[in-house]
Amino acid sequence: MIEWAELLIPTHSVAEIILRGTVMYLSLFAILRFVMVRQTSTIGIADILVIVVIADAAQNGFAKEYKSITEGIILVLTIVFWNLLLNWISFRFGIFERLLSPPPLPLVSQGKMNRRNMRQEFITEDELKSQLRQHGISELKEVKRACLEANGELSVIKFDSEEDPKPPKSPAKGV
Repeated sequence: MIEWAELLIPTHSVAEIILRGTVMYLSLFAILRFVMVRQTSTIGIADILVIVVIADAAQNGFAKEYKSITEGIILVLTIVFWNLLLNWISFRFGIFERLLSPPPLPLVSQGKMNRRNMRQEFITEDELKSQLRQHGISELKEVKRACLEANGELSVIKFDSEEDPKPPKSPAKGV
């Protein structure tokens, strides 16, 4: 027999569920944004494991062992609300976009690797070259600029085939 009251009536305060969802979502967002390292657009086993472990560790903080469907729906709606609100805020206000989403990180400039930035994001030379090959680039000297974007994708700007990477010579005096 289905226990409709147990299934639909929350056993915890709705305000507490919303507060727990808010605190946990914003805490996880801050951890993932400011502590976790962004990497090039590959998802490895370690990345998946971290997400699963974080979800499992956060579950009790989110839910306090709720039992009703209503509590689960309220918690999911709270998480979705904060996700939408942060996206809207970062879209609407540029200052928040810079805070909520990391700026592009230069990895190659004028055909030379920025090893400091690569080291900061734990990107090896082989990983970078692999990403460049996926953009149809065989040598670093073809790259005017390559940046690691906030979403983990590598954006690449190549030197034009007609463009000389050296600055133009100044005209002769007296001409």
